[in-house]
Amino acid sequence: MSDRVAPVSAWIVVAAVGVVTVLCKAAGPVLLGGRKLTGRTLAVVQLIGPVLLVAFVVTQTFSSGRAVVVDARLAGLAAAFVALALRAPLIVAMVVAAAATVLVRHV
Repeated sequence: MSDRVAPVSAWIVVAAVGVVTVLCKAAGPVLLGGRKLTGRTLAVVQLIGPVLLVAFVVTQTFSSGRAVVVDARLAGLAAAFVALALRAPLIVAMVVAAAATVLVRHV
């Protein structure tokens, strides 16, 4: 059995994910109906974006297929963390991360 997915199937999944994303984004204003969020609820909602970003970064840094790996990507993540801790702009941290990853892979 082939591990490849037919291109048409992949585009159907992409379209479905796009539709679900739009529906989820629209659900908030529709369900709230102009009401303001309270303190605790607002705090939770404000954390959803950063938490999802961290989950994405960790997944992309430490996984390869179904295996957990530690490779040059970890050096890039660490370099970006240091750059951000030193208050570097985001674009600078991204360039530093890419450079560190390349250096570790080719040394």
